[in-house]
Amino acid sequence: MSEGLMKMWIAFGAIAFMFFSVFFIYVSRFKLKRKFLKGLTATFAYLFMVIAGLIIMLVVFSGPVQK
Repeated sequence: MSEGLMKMWIAFGAIAFMFFSVFFIYVSRFKLKRKFLKGLTATFAYLFMVIAGLIIMLVVFSGPVQK
């Protein structure tokens, strides 16, 4: 597998983390009533978002790949 293709799959993984983050925030704000579970799901959501941002930053700033 080429380096460019590997970077693409890593970026797709980061995008999936962003979707998980949106889902967990939605569940936390609108579906859960218990305060502990709301806090736990919100923590996971923000953790996923931070990790996704770091991954995307690494992919973007690692530069172009050689042919």
